[in-house]
Amino acid sequence: MAVVTMKSLLESGVHFGHQVKRWDPRMKKFIFAERNGIHIIDLQKTIQSIKEAYDAVRKTVAGGKPVLFVGTKKQAQQAIQKEAERCEQFFVNNRWLGGMLTNFTTVRKSIERLIKLEKEDFSSLTKKEQAQLQKEKAKLDKNLCGIKGMNKLPGIIFIIDTRKEAIAVAEAQRLGIPIVAVVDTNCNPEGIDYPIPGNDDAIRSISLFTQIIANAVVEAESETGLKIIETLSEDDVPDSAPPVVIPEEEEVEVDPTTYVAEPETKAGEAAAAPATDEASIEEDKFYTK
Repeated sequence: MAVVTMKSLLESGVHFGHQVKRWDPRMKKFIFAERNGIHIIDLQKTIQSIKEAYDAVRKTVAGGKPVLFVGTKKQAQQAIQKEAERCEQFFVNNRWLGGMLTNFTTVRKSIERLIKLEKEDFSSLTKKEQAQLQKEKAKLDKNLCGIKGMNKLPGIIFIIDTRKEAIAVAEAQRLGIPIVAVVDTNCNPEGIDYPIPGNDDAIRSISLFTQIIANAVVEAESETGLKIIETLSEDDVPDSAPPVVIPEEEEVEVDPTTYVAEPETKAGEAAAAPATDEASIEEDKFYTK
């Protein structure tokens, strides 16, 4: 049985949003508070969204339909491939080719070409011809290796960062394919069937969400489902948290010393952020003491 704890969400930095000036007002219902110019995501809403997404993926897989994992940003590539392969599903982690869903017939021809090149013996060809075919094979493999065995459209699609994967979102919406997506405070949750509010930039946060969805696939036939542990001990709640600077955008230094737990926050809500050891900080986040 898959288990998700409030502590694991805090330690992964799921509750850190983007800078206030970069927010999308449509994410207001998922925002708990503002701290030093950074939005803090309501982890109670995140947990509820995880439950809904988990059940949706389980039902889809139990119905015999495949799941497509999509995450082409640098921080997501490794986690997407690792978890998709673990649950034996399909993935796109290098580049989303336009028409990958809406023009799937043509994409299948490219996949068949890749399979043919993998089986072909180049030894009888000239060096120039071998180089050309090897180059073509490498290019096709880079973009299509994750969907090589996908003979039909997926039953559901899981996406990291809907802003970056806007084309994938548009194609899935056009075909009526349900979408499970991690939405940060700068994203638009409208049109996403199962939005999961959370940090879509930190490697550990992305890995946690991807692992949860992969577990839903693995345990599709299980009757136990997902177990959520929302309680926190006093030792689990840190007094302060390091600031977060979102990659690929303007960096703004934030003073972490003023970010403290509020005395009258509701039980179970993300009142503070976890203390993070310097040795375990992801490369995609920049922290200062």
